Amino acid sequence: MSRALSYRPAPGSIPTQPGVYRFRDPRGRVVYVGKAKNLRARLSSYFQDVGHLHPRTATMVTTAASVEWTVVKTEVEALQLEYSWIKEFDPRFNVKYRDDKSYPWLAVTVGEEFPRVMVGRGAKRKGTRYFGPYSHAWAIRETVDLLLRVFPMRSCSNGVFKRSGQIGRPCLLGYIDKCAAPCVGNVTAEEHRAIVDDFCDFMAGQTSAFVRRIEREMYAAAEALDFEKAARLRDDLGALNKALEKQAVVLGDGTDADVIALAEDPLEVAVQIFYVRGGRIRGQRGWVADRVDEGGTAELVDDFLLQLYAGGDPDSIPREILVPALPPDHTTYEQLLGDLRGSRVAIRVPQRGDKRALQETVAQNAAQALALHKTKRASDLTTRNRALEEIQQSLGLDEAPLRIECYDVSNLQGTEVVASMVVFEDGLARKSEYRRFVIRGVDGQNDVASMHEVITRRFRRLLDEQASSTERITEDGPMLVDPETGRPRKFAYAPGLVVVDGGPPQVAAAQRALEELGVVDIPVCGLAKRLEEVWLPDQEDPVILPRTSEGLYLLQRIRDEAHRFAITHHRSRRSKSMVESVLDDVPGLGEVRRKTLLKHFGSLKKLRAATVAEIADVPGIGPRTAEAIKGAVAQASGQNRPVSVNTATGEIEEG
Repeated sequence: MSRALSYRPAPGSIPTQPGVYRFRDPRGRVVYVGKAKNLRARLSSYFQDVGHLHPRTATMVTTAASVEWTVVKTEVEALQLEYSWIKEFDPRFNVKYRDDKSYPWLAVTVGEEFPRVMVGRGAKRKGTRYFGPYSHAWAIRETVDLLLRVFPMRSCSNGVFKRSGQIGRPCLLGYIDKCAAPCVGNVTAEEHRAIVDDFCDFMAGQTSAFVRRIEREMYAAAEALDFEKAARLRDDLGALNKALEKQAVVLGDGTDADVIALAEDPLEVAVQIFYVRGGRIRGQRGWVADRVDEGGTAELVDDFLLQLYAGGDPDSIPREILVPALPPDHTTYEQLLGDLRGSRVAIRVPQRGDKRALQETVAQNAAQALALHKTKRASDLTTRNRALEEIQQSLGLDEAPLRIECYDVSNLQGTEVVASMVVFEDGLARKSEYRRFVIRGVDGQNDVASMHEVITRRFRRLLDEQASSTERITEDGPMLVDPETGRPRKFAYAPGLVVVDGGPPQVAAAQRALEELGVVDIPVCGLAKRLEEVWLPDQEDPVILPRTSEGLYLLQRIRDEAHRFAITHHRSRRSKSMVESVLDDVPGLGEVRRKTLLKHFGSLKKLRAATVAEIADVPGIGPRTAEAIKGAVAQASGQNRPVSVNTATGEIEEG
């Protein structure tokens, strides 16, 4: 905290107007950019006790060495300046949304004399009108191929266009009527421009007018007995309808909207957006970003809107933006985007109906994208090897820890204390080797003593099984096996690294437990949640791994998995104990029938939701006993407070 105090601005020196601020590190590099309605109130919140700050904010504040600000007149100007500075300085502590893949665009070079339609990727260029992005290049190419029957505009490259003009003969597309052949003068520049405008209007969602026009021309040609023209128009109409079938109507009111949804965990966030134009989904796009500050969903939406729209093409801004949570300054965003678009833009959270259903679909896509991103990152062999090498080098291990065991303790005010052991081998989870522990030798809430008990029990089992096992040589090398069954004894394998959830106290307890058992060749470390620091035994200072380190990412995944496994066990035991305690006073209900009830319903929640008849269907439970059980659980439901899980830390909390 002394470093933060050393550059804290003098009291009263920070203005109270809107503005944008920059934190710089000792080398002068900008590490964070933010905006504020009131600069004094916002900046003062950073200069408090580090222990009261969110871990990522605390890391940013202690990394920085100076802070500066610029006052602006309005919040809209602050938003614009914040975007400009983020683009210019690329600060490491600002959320950076990066595409999870490169999406194709449909582009029309309207700035050229003879505009061309093409499919491309990458950054946008001036003088070009874009549609999309789309999920697959082949899909949009099929659509363009269909539409060129009706709108025969140029689609060839500049080289082909010039060569056809020089030789006076159009390319194949000109001969099959999928290009009006402006290269050889079949149409003038003005006539070709009219075709291009019609194509752009159709792609922009104005489809019904073209369909009706072609239908009228087809019927007129048939009445005039020009059946050849009528047949050609019929095929054109079929091509239009086929192109429209590829873009199903999702919003019947013809809405132009961007539908945004997020999937997040304590480490990363995935964003998906569906582009809806004229009520039809015209494209889809996704991003994945590391979480670098303490913001919730509203703040993540704030960052995303800034990066997506502030420097974009005004034509790409829709009339409506549907988000999962309103950003803190959504009226400011509406004003900024409205100025860019030239008309009103509404940002809102859909509550019901088709728009709500569509956003739920987008949210499912975001969740799948986040899961796929994590799976790819975890399954990549090169990445896993690099992570293990970084852990080895950072912790000074003799060899890479091919088997890592992580331990976490979970309790609720000292009740139902449990612990988990998760195993990762070669950087991948080995769920068959996970273990659960019920803490028996510790009274009350004492995570340090509980950790000591867990490590003692696990490694005493290791020593016992190694002592009673025989070593058998197989084709794959030596294997510790059970002498009676010949099966591998899983507890007989020693880990290359023991990770405990916590800081120096938990690490010291684990190290002491190993030393008491005479185990001196297994390294121990702890991963503290507050600042993601790695603690080693008997060291005053932690090991700080870079935020982008694959080694840190692997340790975080192992720690989070231990959290999840411990919490699942804790909630299961707590539910069972609540059922048993609620049923203790039911007359005539003994231990055997209590266990039968618990086995049948599984949890107090399901038992509470059951009817008297459903309870009476349980073997051994009669109607009168069922009524007594129903009354007992109903009375208990008003006394128990709800229990929730803090998704950021994994802690179990009471409501």
